[in-house]
Amino acid sequence: MKKMTLLGAAAGLLALVSLAAQAAGVADYAREKKWADEVVPGLVVGDPVYLQTPRGHHKFLTLFTPADTGKAAIVVHGMGIHPDWGMVGTLRTELADRGYATLSIQMPILAADAKGEDYPPTFPEAAERIAEAVDFLKAKGYAQIAIVSHSMGSRMSRVYLTGKPDPAVKSWASLGISQDDYQNVRLPVLDLYGDNDLPAVLAKASTRKATLPAGGSKQVKVGHADHFFTGREGEMVEAVAAFLGETLK
Repeated sequence: MKKMTLLGAAAGLLALVSLAAQAAGVADYAREKKWADEVVPGLVVGDPVYLQTPRGHHKFLTLFTPADTGKAAIVVHGMGIHPDWGMVGTLRTELADRGYATLSIQMPILAADAKGEDYPPTFPEAAERIAEAVDFLKAKGYAQIAIVSHSMGSRMSRVYLTGKPDPAVKSWASLGISQDDYQNVRLPVLDLYGDNDLPAVLAKASTRKATLPAGGSKQVKVGHADHFFTGREGEMVEAVAAFLGETLK
């Protein structure tokens, strides 16, 4: 009975530590490692590359697929998933087939039961990861870089892009962003969403359109598409690739 009591106390302590870390905006690095252990052995396209953040010196997984065009896209996934998940994996591989190097990066994630409102404290680390990804691509000789992000990843990317983004970053394809608009973004933006997207995404479509930066920005709605572009991945990729073709010269 004493042993069971101690085990219960230990489990409770771990739960409290996890909740405290989540409240402080600390990413769940153990969960990231679990994703990496599942993703890396099954890779068919691209190579795993681990980059390191200044904040806590944490190494995070990225999936790099090179191209010889000098153009690249940083692919930023949404809440709680990994850089080869579903539509994110489609974007990183299909854009590489179209001549863009891709670097799909693991973003900070929280516990599986975390909600969207729990994530903003992780945004500073998210911006640091994007900055590290930009530096990696520049060191590889890519001088024309776009960010291609989805959902929570778009909210994270906005933090980077409204700060002091590297001049090598020329454009942003923002998919399924909710809650935020494009105030203070100073480069061309593609606002891409589905006509069956989440209510929060649909509700702010007109606000996002009104705040699109001048010069090369546009809003595109994909017909019959949900938040993840299920069954409409082809239209999603074509819209993003066309935008990159217009903004990466």
